[in-house]
Amino acid sequence: MQKLETLMLEKAKNLLSSGEVSRVLGWKKGELGYDVEPSVFTSAQSLDNFVYNVFCGANLSKYLVQETKKEGKILVFLKPCDSYSFNQLIKEHRINKDKVYTVGVECQGKIDNYKLKENGIEVVESFDEEVDFVTVNGKKFTKGEIVLGKCSVCEKKLLDYDEVISINEKRSPDKDRFEMVKKLESMTADERYAFWKDQLSNCIRCNACRNVCPACTCTKCVFDNDNSGIASKANSDSFEEKMFHIIRAFHVAGRCTDCGECSRVCPQHIPLHLLNRKFIGDINRLYGTYQAGEDTTSKGPLTDYTKQDVDPSDVFGG
Repeated sequence: MQKLETLMLEKAKNLLSSGEVSRVLGWKKGELGYDVEPSVFTSAQSLDNFVYNVFCGANLSKYLVQETKKEGKILVFLKPCDSYSFNQLIKEHRINKDKVYTVGVECQGKIDNYKLKENGIEVVESFDEEVDFVTVNGKKFTKGEIVLGKCSVCEKKLLDYDEVISINEKRSPDKDRFEMVKKLESMTADERYAFWKDQLSNCIRCNACRNVCPACTCTKCVFDNDNSGIASKANSDSFEEKMFHIIRAFHVAGRCTDCGECSRVCPQHIPLHLLNRKFIGDINRLYGTYQAGEDTTSKGPLTDYTKQDVDPSDVFGG
């Protein structure tokens, strides 16, 4: 991974010094080893804090919505999952592609620091990455043990970029993407209700899931509208705590690329991606397999009516 990071740094410095780009969107070192965060770099000197490692799980695509409104061109490094969100935002005319220089970078799976804590590692002092293993503070883990949930099922590939930097073959997923969705579907209605009641009751309405989601780019969100009756920061009752996430899931249906950012940033560890993944599975069954963000031109199945569209009741009954 160190070699890959070096190649990325060289590319960033070259494009900055040549004037082809005026800034770089990447990841910045944190204080505790694992607290890497997205950052915009405007000079070769500022790139001293640039990093690309197993903790760079954050999706960078959404930051381009605002960045491409500024003067000059920006270089962005995109992991495979980031690039699907990037394409979807272009399709929705939220990003000005002419102001972006895209460099695709490989991803062998990013570490979930909460899983490290479960294994007794609070502070990362050292780490070394291989394709299928990571050694943290001298303790060796398989990737499947400690990667983010979204990485354990990822089948996304490097799409079309201005350039690609890759030194390894893509790592295979560890789990079935729809495994937990199938378990939920096999439950009774009461069991599913109890599951989501238990999970969503932990929500503190911090809005982290909405704020990080690449599909949530409305200038004015209904949840910020004081006249909506649901704009409070904290949930006022059990109905509201459910409706916030249900409305959000419906809002991104057909556009969600399954990047998993909503679950990654949730401080309460609510598996919010399962709501979106349920819709993705239903869309696949109703209209054929569809991956949002796979291209920048095709119409989504929920926005492209044809006479051949199946009636949902033919599939799900009712």
